[in-house]
Amino acid sequence: MAKKTLSRTEMGEAVPTRTSLLPAHFSKPEPPAPDSSLDLGQRLKRMRLESGWTLEDVSQRTGVARSTLSKIENGQMSPTYDVLQRIMRGADLDIVELFEGRRQSAPFGRRSVTRRGEGKIHPTQTYRYEVLATDLSQKEILPFKARVAARSLDDFAGWVRHQGEEFICVLSGRIKVFTEFYEPVELSEGDSTYFDSNMGHAIISVSKEDAEILWVCTGITILK
Repeated sequence: MAKKTLSRTEMGEAVPTRTSLLPAHFSKPEPPAPDSSLDLGQRLKRMRLESGWTLEDVSQRTGVARSTLSKIENGQMSPTYDVLQRIMRGADLDIVELFEGRRQSAPFGRRSVTRRGEGKIHPTQTYRYEVLATDLSQKEILPFKARVAARSLDDFAGWVRHQGEEFICVLSGRIKVFTEFYEPVELSEGDSTYFDSNMGHAIISVSKEDAEILWVCTGITILK
């Protein structure tokens, strides 16, 4: 009788999967954030980004520490009314819109033109964003160009995820797009992708020079 060879699964040995090949911190479950503070933080972040400001810009305008602002925006801290007042006054934001999520009707027939190099720059460790059309508030989409500096998933603290959808088109170089439920895909100049922003995602550059992409998002956009 031929000797039976046990499979790796039958022997109790774990078979590597794409998930197991990700950095360990990508596999950690994310604890749910309190709904109320996260909702307020998301609205505050939306208002900040529509003004084309970085966290450092708001910190300098309001006197509130950058780390405190970051925790508020990510739902990790519930700000006191005094702190909120300092943020609203210093950043010239509408506190009614912040709490009620209410927006005034946008004027009909708006238009914005952003010349090359005139966008608002927002540098991070993984991307260098140039936010476009910052002269228009109450936008339904957030358009920007980004230079992708990240070269490995280890450059990220974990999956990026937020409400909405997004579209990416490669302007120069090559990128690799990692998403939570799909195999990674490489995109070259002229290639594009569209995906659900609630799905964990991260983008790295795989070309010699940093890749440059056009990035359009809907919903509450979290720049990390």
